[in-house]
Amino acid sequence: MTTADAAGATSPTLGDWALVAHGGAGVIDRADLKPEQEAAYRAALARVAQAGAEVLRNGGSALDAVEAAIRLLEDDPLFNAGRGAVFTAEGRNELDSSIMDGRTLQAGAVAGVTRTRNPISLARAVMERSEHVFLAGAGADAFSKAHGLEQVEPGYFFTERRWRSLEAELRRQGLPIPPRPPGAGACRDEAEALAHDEGKRGTVGVVALDRHGDVAAGVSTGGTTAKRWGRVGDSPIIGAGAFATNRACAVSATGAGEYFIRLSVARRICDLVELKGLPLQAAVDQVVQAELTALGGDGGVIAVAPDGEIAWSFNTSGMYRARIADNQPLVIGIYKDDP
Repeated sequence: MTTADAAGATSPTLGDWALVAHGGAGVIDRADLKPEQEAAYRAALARVAQAGAEVLRNGGSALDAVEAAIRLLEDDPLFNAGRGAVFTAEGRNELDSSIMDGRTLQAGAVAGVTRTRNPISLARAVMERSEHVFLAGAGADAFSKAHGLEQVEPGYFFTERRWRSLEAELRRQGLPIPPRPPGAGACRDEAEALAHDEGKRGTVGVVALDRHGDVAAGVSTGGTTAKRWGRVGDSPIIGAGAFATNRACAVSATGAGEYFIRLSVARRICDLVELKGLPLQAAVDQVVQAELTALGGDGGVIAVAPDGEIAWSFNTSGMYRARIADNQPLVIGIYKDDP
């Protein structure tokens, strides 16, 4: 395996299966994380990558691996998805997610979900159990309940550190602070206490290649702190936050959603691979390091190709990330100078 530069992290890794996960890109400097915080994030990423890898080792599909890994990220309060999601200006957790099958080009997405424990599973249900691609708001939650997905009270998603971030942002904007939501408690466990504030936004995502040669991509997020007016970012938008095709690659993104939407980042990377023949690492670097940066956006992507090549690239100070592949060891990174 060869290693690319610090911004672009990987190398060709050829094998029967591969998986890459991210827990968000943002302001993540080595000096900002205490040793116990860094250890917590590395352990969480390891659990996620190993869980997805186990699905793939046993012959499971890329879709199954993506969903299984993202469910763990959604359940972990370290990350801005599911239980660790940020709050809107109204004091709500509104969750977005999408998933895509590279073999069939089927996709499912949801936005503004408030009661579904694992939005990635709801996105997959939309893909497989409806004639639609994208459901939003109360309708998405109603579809979730009708199809038997696990429902929770909104207080389940509450974390103290995200609430404090909301209060700070609303004060900065001169906006009123809403009452704490029903069921909100104090810091509930050690994992939440170790969480690092990576900035106003964050996203989790996974891409995978299975033994059948199929790729898949998924992404899940709580959006941006203090978002208003029903704002929706790139995560549930197919082609912006995630895209997958066996003709090129699978991509999952994280960062300033408005810029990822304007560039159709995930689809653009796939097009550069399929239509221009760029190597995967070159494609992700061109879009993230050149095009996204030139537009003024920040963030990162992870990607995997049907031939087993894996890549990531980010223009922020850090990105929580992990990769594992057939006959290749687990590699975890946080900072730019990590492998």
